Parts: sequence; structure tokens; C-alpha cells
Amino acid sequence: MSIRHLDALFAPSSVAVIGASLRPASVGGTVWRNMSAGGYKGALYPVNPKHAHLDGVPAFARVADLPNAPELAILCTPAATIVPLITELGARGTRAAIVVTAGLDAAQKQAMLDAARVHTLRILGPNCIGMLVPHLGLNASFAHRDALPGELAFVSQSGALVTAMLDWAGSRGIGFSHFVSLGERADVDFGDMLDFLGSDPNTRSILLYIESIDAPRKFMSAARAAARNKPVIVVKAGRSAAGQQAAASHTGALAGSDAVFDAAIARAGMLRVNTLQDLFLAAETLSRFRDSRAERLIVLTNGGGAGVMAADAAATEDVPLAPLDATMKARLDAVLPANWSHANPVDIIGDAPAERYVAALQALSTDEESAVLFIHAPTAIVPSLQIAQALQPLASATPRRVLGCWLGDAAVAEARALFRALGVPDFNTPEDAVRAFSLLNTYRRHQEELLQTPPAHSAARPVDLPRIRAIVEGVLTSGRELLTEPEAKDLLAAAGLPVVATRVVPADAGAALEAAASLGFPVALKILSHEISHKSDVGGVRLNIGSAPELQEACVAMLARVREQRPDATVQGFTVQTMVRMKHAHELIVGASVDPVFGPVVLFGQGGVAVEVLADRALSLPPLNAPLALAQIARTRVAKLLRGYRDEPAADLDAIAQVLVAVSQLLVDVPELAELDINPLLANHEGAVALDARVRVSAARPAGEAHFAIQPYPQALVETFPWKDQVLTLRPIRPEDEAQHRAFLERLDPEDIRLRVFYSRRTIEHSELARLTQIDYAREMAFIATRIGPDDAEETLGAVRASVDPDNHTAEFGVIVRSDLKGSGLGQRLMGKMIQHLRERGTQRLVGTVLRENTGMLELARSLGFQASDSPSDPGDNAVRFVSLDLKTPAEPSP
Repeated sequence: MSIRHLDALFAPSSVAVIGASLRPASVGGTVWRNMSAGGYKGALYPVNPKHAHLDGVPAFARVADLPNAPELAILCTPAATIVPLITELGARGTRAAIVVTAGLDAAQKQAMLDAARVHTLRILGPNCIGMLVPHLGLNASFAHRDALPGELAFVSQSGALVTAMLDWAGSRGIGFSHFVSLGERADVDFGDMLDFLGSDPNTRSILLYIESIDAPRKFMSAARAAARNKPVIVVKAGRSAAGQQAAASHTGALAGSDAVFDAAIARAGMLRVNTLQDLFLAAETLSRFRDSRAERLIVLTNGGGAGVMAADAAATEDVPLAPLDATMKARLDAVLPANWSHANPVDIIGDAPAERYVAALQALSTDEESAVLFIHAPTAIVPSLQIAQALQPLASATPRRVLGCWLGDAAVAEARALFRALGVPDFNTPEDAVRAFSLLNTYRRHQEELLQTPPAHSAARPVDLPRIRAIVEGVLTSGRELLTEPEAKDLLAAAGLPVVATRVVPADAGAALEAAASLGFPVALKILSHEISHKSDVGGVRLNIGSAPELQEACVAMLARVREQRPDATVQGFTVQTMVRMKHAHELIVGASVDPVFGPVVLFGQGGVAVEVLADRALSLPPLNAPLALAQIARTRVAKLLRGYRDEPAADLDAIAQVLVAVSQLLVDVPELAELDINPLLANHEGAVALDARVRVSAARPAGEAHFAIQPYPQALVETFPWKDQVLTLRPIRPEDEAQHRAFLERLDPEDIRLRVFYSRRTIEHSELARLTQIDYAREMAFIATRIGPDDAEETLGAVRASVDPDNHTAEFGVIVRSDLKGSGLGQRLMGKMIQHLRERGTQRLVGTVLRENTGMLELARSLGFQASDSPSDPGDNAVRFVSLDLKTPAEPSP
């Protein structure tokens, strides 16, 4: 991930157009006209040996003839010229280039990147339309029109879509901060753009059109960071399942790449929409209504038909309409005529004057858990603008509670314009408004998942990793990939999962009878063969066998059926297992597979033999914790049954979630794990147990944390050390540490907090604590020093944190220890741990800003080899000092 020199790409002080011309139908001519006519204020250099001037601007025959190195170059020349031009531009000091040229082969593209990398020259393209930055008058593209200035950033993988979107948005008055065509993404890609736009002050929301992702961990890391700052909304092409590979497990077959992409979007806190219209609909709503916490809707209208349309849309979009309780009805009775609808939608009748609208909205606003969709059809009773003016104070109040829908065109144009000027989300139809509210609810759920905190103490069972490794290595050594059912259950048991008691016996009825006698009837009988994965498909499963004669008959019949249907298969024997009888049980499926783009994924859904037919499943990207697992469960239809209904008790959702978390951890601990099915996982109010399991492993090691799209917890960085007659643990912070971290911060003296963060405070919000404990280990690190307290609970004694820029060049640190432990050497130990970690990951510099009066911190920094200076961003600020440590060489303390 890198934003190095992207400022030169998107805000250049000078631009050269290589291949500029006056030919109307040429790419170079179009780019030149767009650049020269767009209002760009920087230096502009056309390069073309055939012209002395272009539109009165001096032209240059070669790059070498330019008076200065351009910050940005736009290349509109044949493919064979690109590598020499990039080489020459980089040597002159150009920082960025847009390669609109198409037709570069793989070797040319690699040579282009090699030439650029020497000079850290950034490349947009090749084969792209270019980009526009309207507030700078920069149109570095061959698009057919300019973009209007605005606060939306649009980044597209498709060049054709860029021009179509420009046309569509321009006709609707939609403006942009940046409009970017990525082309073939040889260098600058979606991850880079998310990093750049996520911190861009001119961008309010980020819109992406994606066809494919090449660097999933980079993309996910950048997306999670950007989505915490502003809405990120995605349209992705390719929802079809065409070309899906055959798989040995149900999970492998169900985990299609598009479903995995949905899981990635949700995990990153972004929002996926299906159409370009929804893209702008969501952007409008999220930018104006993002802080609203309402999940229900009340429809306020002057027309019954419009209310019915809104109610129908709500049912389609699964948006709950808030019921009107007796108190609310009494409030509305007091201000509305007797013939109002007395239900939601609230129809205040077509003859309503402005005062009736205001009174009704005031009454509805007392329901703080609901938003109000205001729908108005124009009438001759009162002008729409007058109604909008009367509603202005209520509609514009914060937090936002009102969405507008002015039906019609000219008659409501002024009212609609007033609402938009007030920042009220406004929609042309009731269906659009309800759809937008539904998207808002989805987006909010994704954001809440980012902030959910796992319990401090997990109920997970211990894992026997040596036993798991022995099973996996034994299977691979034997030349197999598919585990037998007993091996699969043994692996799950070693991973801490509850499994049903199972015996392996030869293909002999007598041996099966002995096993059944030891387990007790009733039992289940299953065929055991390395070649048969789906046993039920060949009659290899018999359930509820209640007696010895029945078992003997089942053994004979099963062997005959299997030999008939799979004469090629070698039968190793039978498995005999206890027939689990759980009242109020649900058949579920939990699985894992490896997506070719996003790596390991975890599946949950309704199980049983009809799992593909039911198609009720949800996917998540690991690593998972309990809240994320519960959120995954909630995304399925079977979740409604699991919560209980009528006389059916609710299932133990925590037990099911623990199974998901354990499977997630298996993907970390067992890199060889390729596919896993637990189907069925039987669950009720008393717990969950795995009845059948199918596991495939691979010597190619497709799982493991190296292939995770989201970096798992770095367990290898945990260490212990002796300290003052006790043992402390020094480890990366975890999401589960929120309550512990709050207690640590609350024990700090206000003065210590002021010296650390330059202001004092008494409370800290959950959202901020979540950001401190739920970190992205790929781009930041926080180590905490802990010990076991007198109550046998872990407590935090100190913390050090470093945020690394996307280029991994500079990290900014902060360190603080508990106030009663200052001067104990703990701060130095924490800083040493962080410095070592950053050196190992290749970070080049560690910096910090310290109050001049914080002499203890300045002395600690000096002892560690930091150099102190005035703040480079504000040299005149005498209150702070800037400290910096070069991490490329071993630290030497200052004298």
C-alpha cells in the first residue's frame, strides 16, 4: 500500500502532455484540449516534435527540452514509446504519470514498472481514460466532458463507465472531488486510492466501481481504514456463479467469489449496492443522514396513495414501519382532523395547511427511535415552498430525523431545492426514499460490526495443536487429501469442538454389533471409504438403528448398495456412532474453504442434505471473534428459528458462535486446511454437537495467516519477562481488551493524560475505545504490558502505540504507563518492544510530538536515541518538541 507521490498525481504544480496535438479525433488532441480549457492554474507543457505551439502555448519536441521536470506527465503515445518515456521522465524528476495508452503487453508493463520504481514515479493506468480533479480545474483525461466540482470521489476500473457516469452525473448536477479511471492498475490500484481519498479533506464519500481485486490484504486494510472516516460505497460487476469450480465439500461449492466479496465488503464496514443509481442514492443518504440511529420509519404524507407506495416499498426492502402507540395516536388526534389515517403511514389529508404539517411532524419527532419520511404531493391549497419553509427548523434539526420526498416537478422544485440546501436527504419517489433508508440500515450494521467488542473471557475449549498436526501430516504422508470421517472428527475434537462419539470398525456386521453394544442403541451406521466423500449419495448412511438385528441387516444392505453404485471404491469399514437425540434441535452447517482472491472464508447456514437447495448461508472473512460470529449467524434465515418461536426455545447462539470461532482459528493454525464441512451441526438450547464432518487438506498450504485478507492476531509477538518480583506479559492489544483498557485509562492522572494527548478528559466513549483496541495489525500496532492482579484478573500497566503510514516509511508513536508506575522502566521496555517490531517490518522512521514540559518523555526519547527538534509543521510552536528516530540503523543514545 502506498500513497507516495499521489499528491503529485492529483494536485500537480506542472503537467506535461506527451503526444499533445490539434487533431480533433486523437487521444492526444482530446487530452490537450481538456487540459488547456479546464481552468488548470499550473504550468502546462505540450510535447510534440511536429508543433512549435499548440493553442498559443509553446510546444517542446522532447522531454529533454522541457524547461523544468513536470510533476505529472500524461502519456498519449504508442505502446513502444512508454518505457523510454517513463525512464526519461523519472530521471528528470517527474513524480507521477498517467498512461492512457492501450496495448502494452505483459513484458512492456513490467519494464514500465521497473523503470518507474527506480525513481518512485507513480503510474495511473495504462489503458485508462485518465482522471479529473474539478476543484483544481484539472481534467487530465480524454473524457468527452468535464465533471462538476463536489464532494464525492468516484474511482472506476471501467473506462467506458467513466464517460457514461460523467454524462449521467452532469445532467443531474452531481459533482465530484476526484473522478478516476484506474485502467489496468499496473501501479495505482483501489487500495492506494482508498488510502489517499480516506484522508482527503475535499472528499465526503468514496464511490467505487470494481470488477476484480488483485491485492486483497492491501485492499481490505485500506478499505477498513477509509470506511472508519467516511462512507465507502461499492458497485461490483459479476454476480453470476458461472465458472465456479467443483469442490469436494458443500462449503467449497457454496463459497462463490461474489458471495465472498459481499462478506469482505461487510467486514470492512463498506456498503455494496447493485446499480449505479443506488450508488448515488446511497451516497446522498449517507453523506446527509449518516449520524441518524433510527432503524424504523414513519411515513408522513398528504396523500394515501403515496403512503401505500411507501409501505409497499418498506415491505419489499424489509424496512420496519414503526407502530403508533396510544400516546402517539393521542398526540396526533390533538392536531389532525378526525379522518386522518390513525396508522403508519400517517395521512394528514390533502387539504392540509402548513401548520398541520408542522404540528404532525412535531408530534412524530417525539419517537426518537424512528426516522420520518415526509412525502408531499402538490395541491392548490398551499404552495409547496411555503410548507418547506414552515418545516425548515424541524427538518434541519440534528441529529437528522427527516427524509424528504417532494412528488412532482416544477410545482415542487423550489421546495425540493430548499430541503437540499438545508442538507435534508431528498428523493424523487417514495420507493427511492425507502430504498435509501434500507441501504442506510445495512451500512449501519456493517459499521457496528467494526465496533462490537468480544467478551474478555472466551468459553472456547483448549486446542491440542500437536494432535491436529499429527492427523494432518499422517493423511498427507499417506498420499491422501480427504480425511476419513473418524479422522475429521478426531481433528475437530482436538480443536476443542464437541463431536459425537464414534467407533471405527472393519466392514463386518459382527464388529459393528460390538461397537453398538459399547455405545448403546440407537446408533448411526456409515460407510468408511477414502474414495467416497458424500456418503448419503450412495446409500452409505443409515440412522436410528435401534436393535442388533436391524444393525446386522443394515450392514449387509449398505455394503451391497455401495458395491453396486461405487464398484471402484475401496471400503475400509464402517463407522458406528451414537444416535444423538436433542429436543428442539436444528440442523446447521459450518464450514471453511479458500477463496482464490480473498483467501480463507468461514461459512454458516442451514444444514442437512438439502443444504444447496435451501441456499441459506452467510460467509465471513476470518479471523472471527464472538460478536463477528454472532453477526454472521444473524445474516441467515435460519437465525429467526434459532432465536426461538412459540414453544420452541432459543438455541444456544453462543455455543454456535464458538464453533465458528474455532473453525476460524483452525484456518490460522492449520495452513494445510483446504475445505471443511461440519454438516450437520446439531444445535439446541443446551449446546451444539458435530454429527458429521468432511475435511480436505493440501500440501500446498492454502490457508494459514499468510493467506488471510485480514491479518490475524500476531500471537508470535507475545512475550513474558520478569519485573519487580513478578512476571509481566508484553503483547499486542486485542479487541477483547476494551473493558481492561478502559480501567487502565481511568486510573491515569488527568495531568498524565494531558501530557500524553495534550488535553485532559474524564470519560472515553465506546466507539473510541473500540478504535484503540480493534486495530489493523497490517498498518498499526499497540503493545500493552499486563499482569495478573490480586483478583486473578489481567490488568494493563502500560501501553505503546504506533500508526504507520501506508508507505511503511514513518510511524508516529505514543506511550503511557500507569501513573503509579512512572519511572519504573516500564515505558522504556514498551518503547524497546515497539522499536524492535517496527525495525523488523521495515519501517524507516519513528516520530512523536511531545510537550516541551513533558521532560520525562523527552529524557526517555533521548535515552533511546531519538533526536529532538522544533515541530517541522509549525517551527514557531514553542510548546512542543518533535522527536525522531532513524530505524534503519541501530539506535545510539544521545550524549
